[in-house]
Amino acid sequence: MIVVRNVFHLKFGKAKEARALMKEGKAIAEEAGFEPGRVLTDLSGRFYTLVMENSYPNLAGLEKAQKKGFANKKWEEWYHRFVPLVESGHREIFHLVED
Repeated sequence: MIVVRNVFHLKFGKAKEARALMKEGKAIAEEAGFEPGRVLTDLSGRFYTLVMENSYPNLAGLEKAQKKGFANKKWEEWYHRFVPLVESGHREIFHLVED
């Protein structure tokens, strides 16, 4: 099992708007083929951080979801609304040792 965290560092003052869009994006992502996940926000560390976290059986499962999801028009339209709120970001992929 792998855990994928897409970490977004938001522009100053855009957290509320980004959280609302992320809720919408989460539903579209699941509809588009991504595994159900969760959304996390910062309590410490870098301000205005938003994380979308999902689990997959393996890297092939992630690749399959990305291929299907990124081809989805609703996802593409949502993404173009979300990107202007983001300053930077990165992806973390972990191997789940124990559940």
